[in-house]
Formats: sequence, structure tokens, C-alpha cells
Amino acid sequence: MTVMKITWKSIFPSCYKGDDNYQSPKPNKVVSSPPKTTKPDGSSSRISVTDLSFPTKTLSEDLSISLAGSNLHVFTLAELKIITQGFSSSNFLGEGGFGPVHKGFIDDNLRPDLKAQPVAVKLLDLDGSQGHKEWLTEVVFLGQLRHPHLVNLIGYCCEEEHRLLVYEYLPRRSLENQLFRRYSGSLPWSTRMKIAVGAAKGLAFLHEAQKPVIYRDFKASNILLDSDYSAKLSDFGLAKDGPEGDNTHVSTRVMGTQGYAAPEYVMTGHLTSMSDVYSFGVVLLELLTGRRSVEKGRPQREQNLVEWARPYLNDSRKLSRIMDPRLDGQYSDIGAKKAAALAYLCLSQRPKSRPTMTTVVKTLEPLQDCNDIPIGPFVYTVPSDNGEGNKDAKESDAPKERKNENGGHHHHRSHHHSNGHRHHHPLRSPKTSNSKLQNDIHQNGSSGFTSADTSFASEGQGTKV
Repeated sequence: MTVMKITWKSIFPSCYKGDDNYQSPKPNKVVSSPPKTTKPDGSSSRISVTDLSFPTKTLSEDLSISLAGSNLHVFTLAELKIITQGFSSSNFLGEGGFGPVHKGFIDDNLRPDLKAQPVAVKLLDLDGSQGHKEWLTEVVFLGQLRHPHLVNLIGYCCEEEHRLLVYEYLPRRSLENQLFRRYSGSLPWSTRMKIAVGAAKGLAFLHEAQKPVIYRDFKASNILLDSDYSAKLSDFGLAKDGPEGDNTHVSTRVMGTQGYAAPEYVMTGHLTSMSDVYSFGVVLLELLTGRRSVEKGRPQREQNLVEWARPYLNDSRKLSRIMDPRLDGQYSDIGAKKAAALAYLCLSQRPKSRPTMTTVVKTLEPLQDCNDIPIGPFVYTVPSDNGEGNKDAKESDAPKERKNENGGHHHHRSHHHSNGHRHHHPLRSPKTSNSKLQNDIHQNGSSGFTSADTSFASEGQGTKV
């Protein structure tokens, strides 16, 4: 069989400087008739990055053919400057491994077939840890995969060296931002379980597709939240197609974030859906404890969350020692034990001992409705004679239930931006036995072992593995 070596420049010549025939692409939308085998759920007809093999075509032509029926918009750089007010610093939302993200707004006059809406525009940093391949991977995957718990990719832009992605805007930002912020209220228990269920459903959708996807970079910063705290998976730049046929794994260079990557993947480069399950277990542990996966500022034995906390997960008598103190005991005891038992299995050193994500969803869904959350006291301010509130507050004996849903005073609605970010010029770089609970949710996975390249890289805001 003849193998032809193809470079990114040969596939997308119009995306690179030095092309004498380059012209700025006209605004368009990928609306061609879908291929006969295309299915909306990301099934076996879904194309892969390796399927893009039109070296004589421009990027717009190539993706328009390959992603026909996806309804992705192809934006010009000039349009995105208008949307973001010239990538104004006042619209800066944050920055990850891909590059800076700015908020923008699409009005009714930009595109007649695109509704007015706020958006998030992500610009590839050419000096960052990701590049054109990750950008293209994200376009290919999110251009075809649609699910309530995956972030919605609206469109993209590729002009010369500039690579940009346009997403729906999610006002609550990421789970990392909500869970680990220091100077505001803690996420209530019921909200944490809602987020866990949503994220689990997103992973289950990817794993159960007829052409499975391994997400490979599941972590708190990649779980975005809408106004109702519904979780959506974002950042698909490291996603990989799952093993096909008789293959049990995908051999690949190790990419990910320290503290989240499965140990067998780090050691061998063998990637399976069970790698995602392990990463989910880390995030579930973060939700239980309120701690990050890695915290260098803690005592040595507590710096790695999994190593420190996992021994407590299967001992219901000691579980309270690792629960997030900011919850102040306001959580379901039954739900915490079941979630801990599930996390224990997800974090197993043996991939085959981990549950599938479908099993994870079935285990977590009932935990959203646990009614054994303690009723705590509340602080009542006694009014003075002049009608003003007394500065002294008394603790009332009358009970007040903490809200079980996602509103109320438990959610601080302001969003704080980090002052320590590296802000690039926007266009420089474009009491139940836990053993019984574990038996209830136990499912076998699969894994395989062959030689693989085990070089390391870090993504997002994590540190090098």
C-alpha cells in the first residue's frame, strides 16, 4: 500500500503566509447537504482529522465538504474584531493552554442566519502549548458532536497564521472557577451533584457513540457551567478516536494535566475510555473535598489529592475527615458515601475495575434528590427601636432549610478574573457498608498493553506531568 506524507501546510495552504494566491475568505456557513451516512449523534459516519485529505483545497473548502451539515459558521478575522471590540482587554475572560479567550456579542446585523447572542472567542497562541493540530481537532470533533452536555461550537476562523474558535458564552465559567474561589460562598451539595451528573453524561455520550471518542483532558477547568449550573465539556483539542475493531487501546504520546491523568496512561501511553473514567474520579474527589488535584502548598503527604484521600473513600467512619469543610456539614450523608464509593472505584489502579461512564451516570443521578441533608441554624438580626438593624446577630433556634436547588444566596454571581494571567496581544498569537455500595456499581472495563511513546506535555493551567 502506498502511503503519501501530507503536511498541514499542504492540506491548508491558504492558512499560511507566503501564499501569493491567498485571499481573505468570504463569510460563509457550512450548510452543504450532509453525506448519506451522516448521523446527528456522532455515530460511525463521523469523520476524523486523519480523514481530511484534500491537499489541493483551501481550509474552507476542505472543512465545508468534510463537515457538511454541521451548521458551523466560517467567520472572518474582521468580523471577530467587531464581535470582541478589537479583542478589548475589558472583554478578556481568561487564558489556558490554547490561548486567550474574549467575550463578544453577535448582533442581528452580523449574519442574517445567526441569532443575536453573547459568545466566547478563543484565539490560538502560537507560542503556547497547543497548535494548529489541536485547533483543527476541536473543529472536527465539536463540528459534528452535539449534546446538551458538550459546549456548542458556533464557528471558526482561519486566516494566515490566525486560528480562532467561537463558542456559546457560558456565564458561570468553569467548575474550577466556581469550586476553588476563595472569597465567596461554597457550591451547595446538590449543585455539586448536578455538575457531576452533567459532566458524566457528556463523557458517557462520547464513550457510547458508535465511533467512540476518548476525551483525554477531563478536568475541572474544562467543565463549563451555564446559568443553571448545567455542565458542558469544552476543549476538545486533545480528544482522540477510540480503538476500533479488535484493538483494546490507542497508543499515543502522553498529553494531559498532572493529577488528572490515569497512571497506566502516563506509564505506557495506552489510552482507553477507562483513562477518562479515572480523570472523572479525580474531579468527583475534588467536588467531595473542595481541594485541587495537586496543591504544592500543602504538607507533603497531602499534595496529591488522590494519594491522600483515596484511603478514606471506602471507610464510612472516616469519610467526614476529607469532606469539604466549606459545606459546613450541609450535605447528604447517604449521598456522600455513595459518591465516595463511586470515586474509589473510578480511581482504581486497575482499569478493568473501573465502572463505565454509563454506570457512573446511573449511580450519580439519584444522589441529586437525597433528602437527608441536615437542617442548619440561621442568623437573625434583631431590629432596634429606631428601625435599623442591630449590629449584633443572634442564632435562632428556628431551623431554616438550605436550598436544595441552584438559586439563592449560596451562589456568588460575580465573576473574578485572575490578575496574574499572561495576557498576549490578541493578534500576536492568534453508615452503610461502602463495600456493598462498590459492589452495586462495579463494572469491568478493558485495557491493553503495547509499546508506546511516553513523552509528556501539559495542557491548560496544569503543571507538567
